[in-house]
Parts: sequence; structure tokens; C-alpha cells
Amino acid sequence: MIILSEIQDKISQAIKQSGMSQTEIATKVGVRQQQISCYLNKQKTPNLDTFANLCNVLDLDPAEILCLNNLI
Repeated sequence: MIILSEIQDKISQAIKQSGMSQTEIATKVGVRQQQISCYLNKQKTPNLDTFANLCNVLDLDPAEILCLNNLI
């Protein structure tokens, strides 16, 4: 089962571990820094296109973030 809080945890953890500032990530993803802060603090979840860009910028496997590997 896919649980939103697990996805938010993984996104937040990836942002923290990236070594980039929120502003740097925001610029590369194409959103405001406040959006990255909301993802970091698990207040919001990115929409699909932002999620795809975030995975690209942070070099993340979308299946891992979406907990799809747990469904197999």
C-alpha cells in the first residue's frame, strides 16, 4: 500500500541529503524556495511535473520515492 506520509518522508530526506540549498533546488526545479521548504517540512507534496523535475535534479528513482518497490 502506498502511503502519502512515506512519500513525503522520502522526499524530505532526499532534499536534506542532497547537499544543495533550498534555493538552489528550487531554481533547478523551477519552483519557489517556499515550495521546497513545504516539501522539506512535509506540509505539501509536489504535483506530478514538479515531482518528475525534483527526481531529476536530486537524481532520485521515482519508483523508490513512490514506494513502488515495496509492492512487488
